[in-house]
Amino acid sequence: MILQFNNVSYAIHNTAILQNISFEVDAGDFLSIVGPNGSGKTTLLKFIIGAKSNYSGDIVFNEKPIIGYVPQVKTLQKSFPATALELVVNGITSKWKFRISKENKANALELLEQLNIAHVASQQLCELSGGELQRIYLARAIVRKPQILLLDEPATGVDLVCEKDMNELIDTLHTEMKTTIIMVTHDWSSAYHHSNKLLLLNKEMVFFGTPSDGFTDTNLARTFSNMSDHHNVTFGLKQ
Repeated sequence: MILQFNNVSYAIHNTAILQNISFEVDAGDFLSIVGPNGSGKTTLLKFIIGAKSNYSGDIVFNEKPIIGYVPQVKTLQKSFPATALELVVNGITSKWKFRISKENKANALELLEQLNIAHVASQQLCELSGGELQRIYLARAIVRKPQILLLDEPATGVDLVCEKDMNELIDTLHTEMKTTIIMVTHDWSSAYHHSNKLLLLNKEMVFFGTPSDGFTDTNLARTFSNMSDHHNVTFGLKQ
C-alpha cells in the first residue's frame, strides 16, 4: 500500500463535495478516476497533494512519497516570461531563479530529450502549442522522479495525435519507471485499456476495482445519469 483513503468526506457550506470515500492504491498501480463534472475528482487529487486539508476521515501514506502533479487548469499564464526549460527546472527547485545550475539544466534537458521535446527548451511559454505546453508540464511533474504521479485530464486542449503520444508517455512512466499513476479522465477507453484500477466517482464512490468489472452500463448509469432514471440509459460498454 502506498496510499489509502479511509471514509474521506468534504463539504462546503453544508453542501457535500465528497462522501465516505475509501480506496487503496498499491505501489505501481495505475488508477483511473472517472466521473462527471462536479463529481469531486479534482478535489480528491488536491487532498493527495495537500492543497486542501479540511476533510473528515483519514488519508494515509506509506512513508511520504515524492508526488508529481499535472493540473487540468494551468495556473501559470502562457504570457509569463519564462522558457520551457525554466518551467521544468522550477519542478526541481520550486523557485524561479535567474541562473540555473549546470546539474539542474542537464537533468531537465535529458528529460526533455526523452519526451522528444528538447527542441523547444529555449522557447518562451507563449510560443508553445497546447500539446508542447502539456508535455512541458508533464516534464516539470516528473523531473524529480516522483513515486506517485497525479494527472488531471492530461489530454485537455491537445489534438488526437498529441493525445496518443501523451498516453504512450504515461504508459512508459508506468511500465518502465514503475511510477504509480493516478489519473482523472473523461476518456473511458483510455481508462479501460491503460489502468489496472478504476474509481467511478460522483461525490460518492460508485465503484472501485478493476476496469473490466467496473465498466458496465449499470455502473456508468449510476455515475453519469440521474439516479432515478438510469434504467433507460445505454452506454454501449460491457454488460
